[in-house]
Amino acid sequence: MKSRYNWESIFEGIQSGNRVMLGRGLSLIESQKPADREQAFRLIEACNKDKNIQSHRIGITGAPGVGKSSTIEKLGLEAIKEGYRVAVLAVDPSSSITGGSILGDKTRMPELSASQDAFIRPSAAGMSLGGVSLNTRESILLCEAAGYNFILVETVGVGQSETEVYNMTDMFVCLLLPGAGDELQGIKRGIIEMADLLVINKADGDRIQLAKQSRKDYKNAIHYLRPKVSDWKVNVITYSNLHEDSPVLLLKEIEAFFRYISESKYLTQKRSAQAIKWLDQLLIDEIYRLVFQTQLQSEKKIAEIKQSVERGEKSPHQAVQEIISGLSTGLNK
Repeated sequence: MKSRYNWESIFEGIQSGNRVMLGRGLSLIESQKPADREQAFRLIEACNKDKNIQSHRIGITGAPGVGKSSTIEKLGLEAIKEGYRVAVLAVDPSSSITGGSILGDKTRMPELSASQDAFIRPSAAGMSLGGVSLNTRESILLCEAAGYNFILVETVGVGQSETEVYNMTDMFVCLLLPGAGDELQGIKRGIIEMADLLVINKADGDRIQLAKQSRKDYKNAIHYLRPKVSDWKVNVITYSNLHEDSPVLLLKEIEAFFRYISESKYLTQKRSAQAIKWLDQLLIDEIYRLVFQTQLQSEKKIAEIKQSVERGEKSPHQAVQEIISGLSTGLNK
């Protein structure tokens, strides 16, 4: 079956800054249809050659309710004022029961959505770990090819492995709520270690003093962590969407970080590491695809093996070995 997409016309539209064609391009790379795979591959390769190392790739993480979407909107609007073109890849959690997701980030960023210098793409996280969708890396490339140089990746913030976000962005920003003390012990040390900037959000009203104390506690905590960027001191700031100067300060912190990593060559090293991580993930994805598409391991065969596990006739370990054995046989024919 022939693909309904044409990668060349989509790529031409993306380069011209056509947001509709950018949306079509993202739909193409998200497509699970075999007929679209070749078109998607060619589009990704064209955008990869056109990649922009001057762009800012920023991961925004935080627990549900911390205010990621509202903060991203204010930050995005401030970045546009300073001449950036902003792309937001907002990932919504998928239900483990139905597989569905709300995809409501555009409704939470109405003002930013209306800007001609912004592009917001909600997508479902699916069964992907790390709080990002399977095609987030490719989506970043397409947005950069379209001229967006301030890329914000909003995660689901479910507390799984935020490593995936860290591995595909240049800067990792962690949003936190006021109230450290005992709660500080509940924050995953790994996430704090990965962060390049900590933001105590909702620092307004009767929470101002609590936010200030939280800032002090976090600054004391990160003082004992080894810096992952030589000589860069991770800052902790308080933030409120009710204060006009907060988005200005946040943007300045981000720009200061990018100036530093650009001058220290860390950005180039980071992008190289991102490429290797992308390769590793693509290899895993391709092996997974081969398992389910090889003739020897058809969907019917996989279903039979799963049923034997359900009946207790085989352990999950035995089932996996049988699937892999069949795959190896198919590859060696």
